[in-house]
Amino acid sequence: MKDSTGNPLLIKSLNHISLVCRSVEESIDFYQNVLGFVPIRRPGSFDFDGAWLFGHGMGIHLLQSEDPESMPKKTEINPKDNHISFQCESMGAVEKKLKEMEISYVRSMVEEGGIHVDQLFFHDPDGFMVEICDCDNLPVIPLAGEVARSCSRLNLPMVQHQQQIRVIQQ
Repeated sequence: MKDSTGNPLLIKSLNHISLVCRSVEESIDFYQNVLGFVPIRRPGSFDFDGAWLFGHGMGIHLLQSEDPESMPKKTEINPKDNHISFQCESMGAVEKKLKEMEISYVRSMVEEGGIHVDQLFFHDPDGFMVEICDCDNLPVIPLAGEVARSCSRLNLPMVQHQQQIRVIQQ
């Protein structure tokens, strides 16, 4: 067995997130037409309504609520709420598209050591928060160890590998 120091469960990557929906159809429309996910085949053995989508290296599994009317409806966009974040190529293009689609959003900015990260937060049809950012501007700096140049997923395995080497050498 591999030395799992620093990764005790030997996790390779994020596979999917699962979201309970008032309407799977409305959520499919949102994730497909706003965020660019593609519907994919879902196992036929499931005995409940739902849909699987894939995009940006990860899956989103939508589950139809058994009691949609009892689901809380979030209206306030609070950047400190649970959310999923996607990096983008152009914040200006994202903001323009959100305005065209008439999607309400909140703009925020993080500043660290002269580096600025712009963020846009908005809700999916069920009030789950989505963030779009240019987070690649902010370096990922492990609390102990080397500096990764950005938060792109290509650099993180390098940092994890370097941490594992240091642990094994100690």
